[in-house]
Amino acid sequence: MVREPRLTLAVAESLTCGRLQARIGAISGASDFFLGGLTAYALAQKVRHLGVDHGPVEPVNAVSPGVAEQMARGACAFFGSDLALATTGYAEPAPERGVTHPLAYWALAHRRTDNSLLLRHGRVERPGATRVEMQEAVVGAALATLLSYLRELRGAA
Repeated sequence: MVREPRLTLAVAESLTCGRLQARIGAISGASDFFLGGLTAYALAQKVRHLGVDHGPVEPVNAVSPGVAEQMARGACAFFGSDLALATTGYAEPAPERGVTHPLAYWALAHRRTDNSLLLRHGRVERPGATRVEMQEAVVGAALATLLSYLRELRGAA
């Protein structure tokens, strides 16, 4: 998956609660590139372990493209990886927050050799989805983006 060019991968999850790590770990040879993952469900843990900035994310309940990017950046730093995927969102409606259907964000960070950081993010919405369907949809979107990005890198190499 991330063999050429040789890159390492880490994961920071909230909404997907370990599903992304499990899918990556199911790949034969994952120990060659997968450094590990962290499930930080609560905002305080995102701040503590991933360096998410508490102030701006509290009003959005840690659910935004920026939070997903901070989580991905934090996973790169925490694990020392080249790449990181992160997920955050609502697996089901949260009327008290004005969330009428499941929505989530994912982010991909790539820490390059020149110490620059490339970030990509996206949004997944699934009106009517069950909690598990939403979690799986976010995992699929994040992995599809990772695979697409790796193909781009191989094409540029």
